[in-house]
Amino acid sequence: MKNLEDLEKKINSELTTKVLSSKINHNQIYLSINDKDLLDVILFLKTNSNTKFNQLIDITAVDYPEKDRRFKMVYLFLSHEKNQRLILNLFIKENEFVTSLTSIFPSANWMEREVFDMYGIEFNNHPDLRRILTDYNFKGYPLRKDFPLTGYNEVRYSEDEKKVIYEKVKLEQNYRNFDYESPWEGTKYIKDQSKD
Repeated sequence: MKNLEDLEKKINSELTTKVLSSKINHNQIYLSINDKDLLDVILFLKTNSNTKFNQLIDITAVDYPEKDRRFKMVYLFLSHEKNQRLILNLFIKENEFVTSLTSIFPSANWMEREVFDMYGIEFNNHPDLRRILTDYNFKGYPLRKDFPLTGYNEVRYSEDEKKVIYEKVKLEQNYRNFDYESPWEGTKYIKDQSKD
């Protein structure tokens, strides 16, 4: 744990004003930064002899629709040499662009495309930003909290047309009036039957 505390102090002393906050939790360093400092911080973490976070593990986001800065970008890094992990996060507004890390970590290409496809977050200077997990005609972004659980369209194969077709989601009436009560208690709309 002492090594981790020393590393956190070194990162804070080197990056000074670029780090908004830092903490150690679950044997990992957590850093919060401003979005404008992303490339500088990433280059420092990868190339500095004290840090050497040479592997980008994942990029994801968290949606906070009630906040002004709606999305929290989360970057996970690993230092093989020091056997340490670092989680970097920053907040962005809904229509803001994030700087792509593909020039520093080529593996970021796929991860940024996933974030774009699921959250609608766009990346500056990305070489091939297009959908990767959903269909090209898919509408909306499934991991946003305002996306409906049923989606907007349903996809099915039509025997009549001999192709895949898209239709608006149609919910049957019995699904709309579901009462969400415990099945052990029973429903209130079933009439009591008297014994004869």
